[in-house]
Amino acid sequence: MNELPKGFLKNPANFLAFGLGSGCMPIAPGTFGTAVAVLLYLPIQYLPLWLYLGFIAVTIILGVWLCDEASKALGVHDHGGIVWDEFVGYWITMIAAPAGWFWILAGFILFRLFDIWKPWPIKAADRVITGGFGIMFDDVLAGVYALISLQLINFVFFTA
Repeated sequence: MNELPKGFLKNPANFLAFGLGSGCMPIAPGTFGTAVAVLLYLPIQYLPLWLYLGFIAVTIILGVWLCDEASKALGVHDHGGIVWDEFVGYWITMIAAPAGWFWILAGFILFRLFDIWKPWPIKAADRVITGGFGIMFDDVLAGVYALISLQLINFVFFTA
């Protein structure tokens, strides 16, 4: 990863955009960012659904701004260290997820799969939508794909 400007992470917006520093990992910053999102998910998983959905909405809106600010500060559209979008994508994956470590890990794997693979229309959105919204949007879509997949796995294998 390119070296960050001096004092970059002292700015709270940049620190959050870089996933509390997890985006500074020299390899696989998105995976490390998602791992931190898992740790942050542990307490928020107990929120009532309506409050969890509100939390998701706030983190999406905040993320558009955070990612835009960090990308402007770096002069790079979607710097690999910006991982707030991975946080939100994982948290979307986990909407109404069954309790337990199996589901936490399954959500992690599914989200990373869709975030890396970028099936249609994720790849198209990633190419054409710019700014903070563009940085967030492809991970929101990956989170939705992973959410649907996680719920289908639960329905087909565990409740049907």
